Amino acid sequence: MKNLKIPIKFGIVIAIGLIVYFLITSIFGAHTNPLFSLFNPVIVGVGMFAAIKYYRNQRGSKFKYQKGFRTGLVTGFLATIIFTIFFAFYATEIQPDFIDRLLSMWDSDWYVNIGMVIFTVALMGFATSVVLTLAFMQLLKDSWNTKEGKEHEL
Repeated sequence: MKNLKIPIKFGIVIAIGLIVYFLITSIFGAHTNPLFSLFNPVIVGVGMFAAIKYYRNQRGSKFKYQKGFRTGLVTGFLATIIFTIFFAFYATEIQPDFIDRLLSMWDSDWYVNIGMVIFTVALMGFATSVVLTLAFMQLLKDSWNTKEGKEHEL
């Protein structure tokens, strides 16, 4: 549990950020416009980068790629799970006609139910978490191409 302290803390903060952003856009009626969901990866990215960097700063020279990668993934996955639960509650209990209004943006003959939309929200969150973790770890990992890195390798 001690190893998950940072991802849990940052994951909850990211989820709160996503929920607040969603509620702010809903005040203006913009939450049914998919264009506004393009800001979600920014919120997730800032939080995940902060989590990995905080973990790296805590570990110092003992920072390992695998542990940093795990920190990023757990942070993003936890934020996704919390936001998906909120989204499901919002779409089914708070505003039951939300899915119909959301899907009216597309002209389609397909039947899409709430489960498919919730699954899509979760899948997009998980995919964003994996991609951002891979990208951030490239920025934050130790380089072995320097003189110091080669000495550390021995």
